[in-house]
Amino acid sequence: MADWLANLEHGFLSAGARLSVVVAMGVSLMTAAQTASPRFFDLVDNGPAPADVEKQAPWRTIALDPEYGGLWVVAGDVDGDGEVEIVSAENHNQGDVHYTSTAVAQKLDGTVLWRWGDPAIGRKAWHHDVACQIHDWDGDGHNEVIVCAEKAIVVLDGKTGKELQRIPIQKGATDCLVFCDLRGTGHKADVLVKDRYQQIWAYSNKGDLLWTSKKPGGSATAHQPRPMDIDGDGKDEIMAGYAMLNADGSVRWTASAPGGHLDCARLVRMGAKPDDLAIAITCCSGNAVALLNRAGKNIWQIKGQHYESLDVGRVFPSIPGPQFVVDIDHQPKGKSPIVVLDSKGALLARITTGYSRHHCLIDWDGDGADEILVGGNQAIYHHSGKRLATLAAPEAAGGKRFEASILPADMTGNGIPDALLCSPSHVHIFRNPSARKLTPPHPLGTVPNMTLY
Repeated sequence: MADWLANLEHGFLSAGARLSVVVAMGVSLMTAAQTASPRFFDLVDNGPAPADVEKQAPWRTIALDPEYGGLWVVAGDVDGDGEVEIVSAENHNQGDVHYTSTAVAQKLDGTVLWRWGDPAIGRKAWHHDVACQIHDWDGDGHNEVIVCAEKAIVVLDGKTGKELQRIPIQKGATDCLVFCDLRGTGHKADVLVKDRYQQIWAYSNKGDLLWTSKKPGGSATAHQPRPMDIDGDGKDEIMAGYAMLNADGSVRWTASAPGGHLDCARLVRMGAKPDDLAIAITCCSGNAVALLNRAGKNIWQIKGQHYESLDVGRVFPSIPGPQFVVDIDHQPKGKSPIVVLDSKGALLARITTGYSRHHCLIDWDGDGADEILVGGNQAIYHHSGKRLATLAAPEAAGGKRFEASILPADMTGNGIPDALLCSPSHVHIFRNPSARKLTPPHPLGTVPNMTLY
């Protein structure tokens, strides 16, 4: 039910009174209209929180290190004490080419474990992924912090911040970090790095270049290459833009591209059989969302709006199969929708807020269904169509505009995802009131942070 698991193993389509449908060769092609009627509710909530809605105070608030900390946040046990720490980062950006310039690890009481980098050259806000993740890359049972500095992958000891390894990479190949298993080791011992939209490089944890792919399948790369084992051979294939790459970097297939670049891809388990695997994608500039089979053929496609980030889970308990939550970006202020779709693409619900770009799914009330958390207005939405609660984090950016990052994370070690609400200066931790255990449990801390920018 948690979206960390859904994003790894799971993943849309709008239906309603004003959709034109064309069926050709078994593929549904739909053009979405903003006037489509949802099955359950169409909520507009772009004002202040209603007075009768619960305001949930933070369990902990951490002031980020004022010199080295920033809006990009990941969490995990970096010092081996069995408890969660947070790592935040700044990035240097010039002409939409960026690299990680600082990282700082802090305990939940705000104590600084270590600092790394040069705070004189970075910025605290982001407008894209920042290449800074927590991962046990060498498989020794202890987490490292891995960053893309200028022209290098840098591996830092999680406990001390000491540099353990530096792997030279191409200038500009610092857009993001994605860990995967390309060699069938049973461990994510390989990493993908990329420039903004043209080329991907794959490296082993020893620093060996495994392969590179430029304009895979003839199109731009996605914001993140997406590892997924679609054939069950124990090696990850890579959704790299509109192309699926084999583990050796060769092109397996190329999907029909609606234009622009691929924003988001999620592996979707539609059923128990291997052929029930599907891949949901959203397409920047192509203004489309599509569901592909594992051979890259369209099962269905919706066009007409700028679909962006995708969560997969179960919002409506009465509806079978996975359900999909996606924001529609590039809208006028105050008219920023999130839509909920069932596994066949029917429009179940729409929530319109002031800004809906950043969201996640968490079962917040323990009823077995996911609630929708929106960073922009700090609201939690229930499948009844009501705001269940508001995360009452104070404005912590000195009055400056920022895009609040909202992340699911187990911050207490009970296997239940809590919520992190992050600004450039603070991390607010909201403890999940639900006692419902997940199977498998949510990993300690966050999973890798991916903004889809």
